[in-house]
Amino acid sequence: MGDRVSVGTTKSALIEQGHWLTVRDCKRVLVVVHTVTFAQRLREVFELLENDLRIQLVFTVAPHAFGNGVTEFLQSLGIATVPWEEALRAEFDLALAAGSRGVHELRTPVVRISHGAGQIKLLTDITTLTPGERRSPGMLSRQHLLHEGQLIPAAIVYAHDRDLEELARSCPEALEVAHVMGDPCVDRITAGRSRRDSYRRALGIEDGQRLVVVTSTWGPASTFGHLDSLLPQLLSRLPDDGYRVAMLVHPNVFAGHGIRQVHGWLSCCQGLGIAVVPPEADWQALLIAADWIIGDHGSLTAYGTLTEATMLLTAGSRREVSAGSPAALLSAVAPVLSPMYPLAEQLEYAAQLHRPGQYDHVAASLSSAPGQFHRRMRSALYRMLGLGEPARPPFVAPPPPPPSLTRWEISAGSGAAL
Repeated sequence: MGDRVSVGTTKSALIEQGHWLTVRDCKRVLVVVHTVTFAQRLREVFELLENDLRIQLVFTVAPHAFGNGVTEFLQSLGIATVPWEEALRAEFDLALAAGSRGVHELRTPVVRISHGAGQIKLLTDITTLTPGERRSPGMLSRQHLLHEGQLIPAAIVYAHDRDLEELARSCPEALEVAHVMGDPCVDRITAGRSRRDSYRRALGIEDGQRLVVVTSTWGPASTFGHLDSLLPQLLSRLPDDGYRVAMLVHPNVFAGHGIRQVHGWLSCCQGLGIAVVPPEADWQALLIAADWIIGDHGSLTAYGTLTEATMLLTAGSRREVSAGSPAALLSAVAPVLSPMYPLAEQLEYAAQLHRPGQYDHVAASLSSAPGQFHRRMRSALYRMLGLGEPARPPFVAPPPPPPSLTRWEISAGSGAAL
């Protein structure tokens, strides 16, 4: 066939046939993406490698219950993917993954990246536990790190020294490959805090207006799972001219129920100026810009302790939350919202109680290496690839300016348009 390539030849086939490539002899790194949430965390890692002419990144989407929207999100970043089945057959120098499903089938060393604010949620599938076995957070559990008794990751990345203490109890076999790198979201939010005023202007927050950000994780104990008790307060108990409201809903809610359905459930917000942030959007600038954050036991609420915002928690079961996690620490000290009283009054009362440094101990529990994630992570990856690092420090960019909140407001037909 000479140099002809058939129409059906995929990107993965071209990568296999090195003579077709312009930049050759690269180390090949596979990025395994299960969900939009995992993709957002992995982006902090693969961007440390993508500018190096010695490295070729290859992306694949692994099967997952919350996998809806992943391919579209990657395409929005200019990323093409290879089929999962082909990724399993190919050889790579390293693989990056935030999830565990299917990675034991890969033919390459795997680096597992923790996601979220600490190890918050306890293992959900308790049927896999032996009698008397403790429920550990998923990323610290034997069920997520071992397959048929064998340790799968070649390296595991954690944010805090506390995680290694728990790992010593839950899965001591993994200690030899566990590394504390810090948290990239902590570092980016910290880098962006000085830009709070510019973020508020970009969002369209006018002088005298105040921003309420409502955050929700996924699952029945989440804010969204109890939205029927919170929405009436948001819709009818805030003065129209003094407050702006933005909702940050976990991508798994959109992936599990569908964007149209989520917007359908929120159709009562139509015309009321409540912005529903899409799952692929950068959320960090919203937290920095907020005057109040109303949230549950999810990661975004915990990350809110890094900002100037006044914190309020929605009432909900904390039985699924790890006792030593940032979410547990926050729930012990933050005021709790009640559906029995006017929302505006509770916001103002919480603001009166708020004092600088009130949640410093919660913020400190997010990372044992603040400001160090990108430097430590890049060093570990290059060491595993057998390459010398670039002769410049990695750049930690602050969150980009967000679009105006009006772009995300629920409007007639918005479900069909998305």
